[in-house]
Amino acid sequence: MTSFFDIPIQALMGQLMLGLVNGSFYAILSLGLAVIFGMLNIINFAHGALYMMGAFLAWMALDYLGIGYWPALILVPLAIGVFGVLIERTMLRWLYKLDHLYGLLLTFGLALVIEGLFINAYGVSGQPYQIPAELAGGFNLGFMFLPYYRGWVIFASLLVCFATWYGIEKTRLGAYLRAATENPKLTQAFGINVPIMVMLTYGFGAALAGFAGVLAAPVIQVSPLMGSHLIITVFAVVVIGGMGSIMGSIVTGLGLGVVEGITNLVYPAASNTVVFVIMAIVLMMRPAGLFGKEQ
Repeated sequence: MTSFFDIPIQALMGQLMLGLVNGSFYAILSLGLAVIFGMLNIINFAHGALYMMGAFLAWMALDYLGIGYWPALILVPLAIGVFGVLIERTMLRWLYKLDHLYGLLLTFGLALVIEGLFINAYGVSGQPYQIPAELAGGFNLGFMFLPYYRGWVIFASLLVCFATWYGIEKTRLGAYLRAATENPKLTQAFGINVPIMVMLTYGFGAALAGFAGVLAAPVIQVSPLMGSHLIITVFAVVVIGGMGSIMGSIVTGLGLGVVEGITNLVYPAASNTVVFVIMAIVLMMRPAGLFGKEQ
């Protein structure tokens, strides 16, 4: 175990940057989970599989069709969003009045099926995805080297996260979504098509997972297991921030990424468990999460 004050500044800043990158993925993935749970009351265990599908679609678009990173960053989330709409219309719509456990089991089973199909087609070894030429290289800041692409990941994640928060919390459409969640019958009486809004909400949450997958493709190897490796940590982030809390998911995701990065430098053995230790402490002190509303 290393003392915090003995850590060289270059190593500390490097881990802070790595933590911010990981935290950006935690934030955008937990945001998608929070949107789906907050609006639909569905614990979406298929979110990791949708994230993996986003990365694979970007890789296949480049490898098979020659479609580069920038078009994929738009087209892939749209495709994953349409796939999410199909899931909601054909499967999840029948579960809204049932216990949360049914939705969790269905989405967990769906995640296993999707993962199994990709493992059968591509195996478990990762597929490389090249960083776009415009974002190759990096800044030499003197005390650390900042890759352009990692800076882009942080910027893009923050932009999408706060745009989503603003859209849900500060716009008329967001107000309709919240009203449809709290009192769907009354909302429908005012002429708002609640089933369509619910369908589009799940599609949007799925699109966020696809967007995160495209962002992650040049950073890590594109593998069928990439979603299952991350989803448990992302669920912990959602629980700590507060189930259904948009701002809680963003702040907690970024914060826990940084904490994980520093822990990896100070005490590497605890880096894989620090998030769950924090979750246990938060739940003992505030069961609804840091930003959640007490029932």
